[in-house]
Amino acid sequence: MWEFIVGHLNYWLFCVLMMTGLYIVVARGNLVKKIVGLNIFQTAVFMLYISMGKIAGGTAPIFPTDMNVDPNVVYSNPLPHVLILTAIVVGIATTSLGLALVVRIREEYDTIEEEDILHIERDIVTAENQSHGGAMGGRA
Repeated sequence: MWEFIVGHLNYWLFCVLMMTGLYIVVARGNLVKKIVGLNIFQTAVFMLYISMGKIAGGTAPIFPTDMNVDPNVVYSNPLPHVLILTAIVVGIATTSLGLALVVRIREEYDTIEEEDILHIERDIVTAENQSHGGAMGGRA
């Protein structure tokens, strides 16, 4: 049993990180904390893909300069690493866009707490409905 747990440690860490990120996104009302939770979740997915690309006993997929490749050499799969490199760049862009949106929301609503923003929006909609209802009632 102990060998199974230690042998699959990267998958256990993946599960812990993913559930932590998901909990932060769902349980927190602060928009910056939600972005941090998404980044933790994203890091867990990166770790999963990178760990799947590693082959036990495999070496880096770099061919020798003389191009005499030994058929007995086992190479690790480079594709997951390349995909994760692209995903990291996309993640940085997404995070920066999310933080820029948080700044704009803060400028507009003077808060970054989700519950406060919903109350402000509800008050705005209620005020608009009352003003339109009063104007329409006066014409009839």
